[in-house]
Amino acid sequence: MDPNWDDLRIFLAVARAESLSAAGQGLRLDPATVGRRVQRLEEGLGAALFVRSPQGYTLTDAGQRLMSHAERAEQAVSQGAEELAGQAGRLTGQIRIGAPDGCANYLLPQVCAAIVAENPGLEVQIIALPRVFNLSKREADLAVAVSQPTTGRLTVQKITDYRLHLAADSGYLDSSPPVRSLEDLKSHRIVGYIPDMIFDKELDYLASLGAERVDLASNSVSVQFNFLRHGAGLGVVHDFAMPTAPNLRKVLPDQIALLRSFYLIRHVDDRKVERLNRFAALLVDGLRAEVDRLEALT
Repeated sequence: MDPNWDDLRIFLAVARAESLSAAGQGLRLDPATVGRRVQRLEEGLGAALFVRSPQGYTLTDAGQRLMSHAERAEQAVSQGAEELAGQAGRLTGQIRIGAPDGCANYLLPQVCAAIVAENPGLEVQIIALPRVFNLSKREADLAVAVSQPTTGRLTVQKITDYRLHLAADSGYLDSSPPVRSLEDLKSHRIVGYIPDMIFDKELDYLASLGAERVDLASNSVSVQFNFLRHGAGLGVVHDFAMPTAPNLRKVLPDQIALLRSFYLIRHVDDRKVERLNRFAALLVDGLRAEVDRLEALT
């Protein structure tokens, strides 16, 4: 039996979600129906595509081989749909971006909203998670990262540099001991990442400050930012986020100034997908411009 596109669509959903229930949610199908369709596809091909376990569905060797063919079919269907709709000049369909929550909260919303405004048939989903995304499992179509991956069949493009400074709410600073040197930080509450939940060494900001403790911690940049907005202490902040909290003031800016970079990560096979190439170009240009604009306000 030659699988049709509907079979492959369900196969791809299960392969990426690694469970029938999660795949069913995305497909808007009952998990039992998804399971029957997978079983029917396996019977038709005469090969087991998944290893079932309490942990979920994992691709077999045969499933891995089918995966590459199914993804090519997915790309062809997407491109054909755009052309038939007479919108080859516009971006359409769904694109999912994974990003650390600093970028996802303070940059991507306005950048992606502008792209969608120019491409009404486009749907953009932003997944804000403090971890590295697995593009091979298609958790996202593209990912923004704070360091370059060293493994996997991926392409990497530097987007832009960005700056961070130590900051605190003006009310906190006015009612607390003065901060004239790094040594003075010992008498202040420190806000930062939960030490054992820092998923990338580039995010270990406080190590460069010699901070010995973190009094108020979260794995989320947004939670840390809100700690600072409410006068909880001192912490490292993205310059591009500071315009959203006018009462935040930089502390020791001449002594503490961090420089980091954002990278766009894509699966190597997606280089042939024109709509993703075009979206990536718009995204990179938009992020560069937005970082420049917001940092100029601080």
